[in-house]
Amino acid sequence: MQATTRLDFFSTMVLVRTYEEAILREYHADKKPVFDIGAGLIPGEMHLSAGQEPVAAGVCAHLTADDAVTATHRPHHFAIAHGMDLQAMTAEIFGRVDGLGRGRGGHMHLFDPATHFSCSGIIAEGYPPAVGQALAFRKRGTDRVAVAVTGEGAANQGAFHESLNLAALWKLPVLFVVEDNDWGISVPRSASTSIPSNAERARGYGIPGVRVEENSVEAVYAAAGEAIDRARAGGGPTLLEVHTLRLWGHFEGDAQGYRPDLEGAGTRPDPHLRGHPARRRRARRQQRHHHP
Repeated sequence: MQATTRLDFFSTMVLVRTYEEAILREYHADKKPVFDIGAGLIPGEMHLSAGQEPVAAGVCAHLTADDAVTATHRPHHFAIAHGMDLQAMTAEIFGRVDGLGRGRGGHMHLFDPATHFSCSGIIAEGYPPAVGQALAFRKRGTDRVAVAVTGEGAANQGAFHESLNLAALWKLPVLFVVEDNDWGISVPRSASTSIPSNAERARGYGIPGVRVEENSVEAVYAAAGEAIDRARAGGGPTLLEVHTLRLWGHFEGDAQGYRPDLEGAGTRPDPHLRGHPARRRRARRQQRHHHP
């Protein structure tokens, strides 16, 4: 991999983290002394993606503005990596009329025709629209692809399975991405999901399933590149799961008392997280569990 490619990854991840740190600061600025989720210039919930930047950077490096992305309620890293205009996105987050949705959608409902980007606060909602986009791309005779992103908790939703089934049946150009950050709000995946890897579910629909175990932007880039090339060539969909890391709360105001893996973690770790102390502590706990 060329040094310029790695530099592009780093630039994207730093931009995402810097942007979200600014949003974090402004979000909390006028919610003191007692946290009030409905107060301030940015009222309502706020879901930030710190730690998950490598997923967006690695996937979106293969996309053009003509390709479509549907994201989750935690959308900023994919929106930025896919080239959304920061001023228009920020205006929407602050509820201004010059925002993407004239300030009516907020940060969980960003719709941008210029980059074919959308997201939703409904779990797994982005999968069916991505299937529809992929069908439209194929009927128009293009090589455009759709990328649908969700979390590991959403892989237990009906829309997840219905979308994989239809995309596989029609061999549509879709990359289904699952960001496995180990937590569905405060519920560990071990308490909600019966298999260790959602990539295994791809076999039930006869499509490739790949799991990237480390939060490595290079590994995500390689796996996503193979899947997107296959989709553009008419080879159908792929399910890609990335074991990533959510550093901040499920939402701002979440004290994360259920997260002993983050004890001592800094507020601004390096975006390339393979060596982060929280990751190493989690690996040690897993080793103890499997090798008593």
